[in-house]
Amino acid sequence: MKLKSFIIAGASALALGALSLPATAQTFTFAFQADAQSLDPHSLNETFTLGLLGNVYEGLISYDKDMNKVPTLAVGWEVLTPTKWRFDLRQGVKFHNGNDFTAEDVVFTWERMGSEGSDQKTLAGLLENITIIDDYTIEIDTPIPNPTLLNDLVTMYIMDKEWAVANNATESSSPADAGRDGSYATSNANGTGPFMVESRQPDVKTVLVRNENYWDDSIPTNVQRVEFTPISQAATRVAALLSGQIDLVYPVPVQDWSRLDNADGVKALTGPEARTIFLGMDQSRDELLYSSVKGANPFKDPRVRHAFAFAIDVNAIKETIMRGAATPSGLMWAPQIQGYNAEANTPHPFDPDKARSLLAEAGYADGFTVTMDCPNDRYVNDEKICQAVAGMLAKVGVTIDLLAQPKSQYFAKVLAQGGYDTSFYLLGWTPGSMDVFNVFNNLLACRNEEGTVGGFNLGGYCNERIDELGRIVASETDVAVRQAAIDEAAQILKDEAGYIPLFQQPLSWGVRDGVSVAQRADNVLDLRNVVMP
Repeated sequence: MKLKSFIIAGASALALGALSLPATAQTFTFAFQADAQSLDPHSLNETFTLGLLGNVYEGLISYDKDMNKVPTLAVGWEVLTPTKWRFDLRQGVKFHNGNDFTAEDVVFTWERMGSEGSDQKTLAGLLENITIIDDYTIEIDTPIPNPTLLNDLVTMYIMDKEWAVANNATESSSPADAGRDGSYATSNANGTGPFMVESRQPDVKTVLVRNENYWDDSIPTNVQRVEFTPISQAATRVAALLSGQIDLVYPVPVQDWSRLDNADGVKALTGPEARTIFLGMDQSRDELLYSSVKGANPFKDPRVRHAFAFAIDVNAIKETIMRGAATPSGLMWAPQIQGYNAEANTPHPFDPDKARSLLAEAGYADGFTVTMDCPNDRYVNDEKICQAVAGMLAKVGVTIDLLAQPKSQYFAKVLAQGGYDTSFYLLGWTPGSMDVFNVFNNLLACRNEEGTVGGFNLGGYCNERIDELGRIVASETDVAVRQAAIDEAAQILKDEAGYIPLFQQPLSWGVRDGVSVAQRADNVLDLRNVVMP
């Protein structure tokens, strides 16, 4: 590859200073727009954090490069009854510190995922009990039949009980302290995966090294060392790739795709992502936390929610901000997700006149002010999207106070551990199971006090009929009956404007020539599939 020199001043130079040139063909360097929030595998249910940790920790099941389920820490399973599964565990597996992996670690992990600081309570709540039959056999009971259980188990990353007890890490840290001054597990790791954490400097660099004792010697990667550097500025990430200082960067601004394809030694990797970007509104409080409206919550009125939907020109966002690379959506789940029905995918039309009329009918002819929470380093062009939404709502009389923050601050504020401290927000969602029930369970279900359902329903949307339909979606094995329940729920959600889906964002990576990677639909970088020249 031809290396190019460049000079970047100020903060960009500092960011690049953390990078190092690939020392050997087996050193792989990559950058994302923000850091993983923690090394604790149960702290934050966020795709990038879980994706990075999926190279260090493992579940009973994993996805391969084509998103097929493959045995990992489980080697086999059978359904004993509609609500009982038996799993045979892989023998001879060692954690990175040399401890044996056994059934006790699976039970401990499930219990830890339900602890106070965990962001994985909804996943833990899908299981009713785990019984140890022997060191390498377990039985899992579910409260209702769950035909998608294997998918759900992919991100149930197994932690070493003995290590956690010894280091006072038996409970998960919360996103508020993730990776900083929380428990031991936020800055130390001990998994069974193909890579081990050598060093970590939050927001600066994380170094992984090959686990020479990894149980699977058939994985294709020849990488021995991985250097991950978060780089928040898109221009700096792209410059680092073009200069040869880094092997892979993501996301790449969509406007830079042609630039990369026309440059020597690099290329853009693009495709559809299974992530839906959407807007949510606080519909639970009697008065919004951050609004000029006092003594009332305008978002409790479906006319206001519909007005917001009609005011937003998603096609304009697609063309001007996403450069045509997004797919407008009327559903909260993407085409790659099991349960998707193209006929039900009808987005709200752009109709600002109707938006003004609905606001007037609801008693807000003069509009109102509300704060919008937005990450600025999590999704492709996230802050720009929020700025565009604010501008469009201004044209129908709604003033948006935009609070755009790094994802570490954003998630700590808006998620359950932050008390759902938001009135209006932008969020993205990729179902880890690649099945629509994940969306029902996490986003659509009425929240319960335990946080085991509706945990990411930040605005407290609640419809009892959708909950009933969700139980059908969770347990029904008849495909037609299940799909009918999904479609009915989708229509109710649209009729109520419970959420405002915007679009599916694109996969947008940049990679240097000769480096082979697998670009999965969930936007996860699986180091098992990285091959260096």
